[in-house]
Amino acid sequence: MTTGRGEQSDLHGSAPDNHHTALLLIDVINDFDFPRGDELFRNALPVANRIAALKRRARNAGIPAVYVNDNFGRWQSNFQQTVAHCLQKKSRGHAFVEQLVPGKQDYFVLKPKHSGFYQTPLELLLKHFGAERLILTGVSTNSCVLFTASDAYMRDLELIVPRDCVAACNDQEQEFAIEQMQSMLKADVSPSTKLDVEGFKAAH
Repeated sequence: MTTGRGEQSDLHGSAPDNHHTALLLIDVINDFDFPRGDELFRNALPVANRIAALKRRARNAGIPAVYVNDNFGRWQSNFQQTVAHCLQKKSRGHAFVEQLVPGKQDYFVLKPKHSGFYQTPLELLLKHFGAERLILTGVSTNSCVLFTASDAYMRDLELIVPRDCVAACNDQEQEFAIEQMQSMLKADVSPSTKLDVEGFKAAH
């Protein structure tokens, strides 16, 4: 199987999806246990159901979902253990994460720094999908979302950052980052309800 870019697309059978668009869920598996985590959690919680709804629409349209998640400084991180940790009732992020639990068909990439591209296999995975467009969701808008968007832009990827599917610690940080991505990175920041994900074409 080949992508629209003529790349071998299956990563030895581990990446069967083939689409010009990929949905990234950035740092949504999160216990919010860090400085200002309480602020970010308050603003992120209302966003979770909108990300979940967009993810369902994307999956129905054949668009792959990739969890791009921080390793929280744990170099022996296991993604499933991180999910289990964040789903514990004692975790601040429990109510957020339980709405965004990964499915068996989803992909994940653990990142050591802010950008999802830095020292990760994300770029290779996207090439195997045949992805030319990214939909970025998650937290926080002015940090990991912005850094990932910047690196994607430098790779000539089209950007969509639904403003209702990202969150920052406060409105000022949110609007600054949204404006930067719209003006400097040419991102479409329309609300998720305005996105025609069903019209995005699959790769061939």
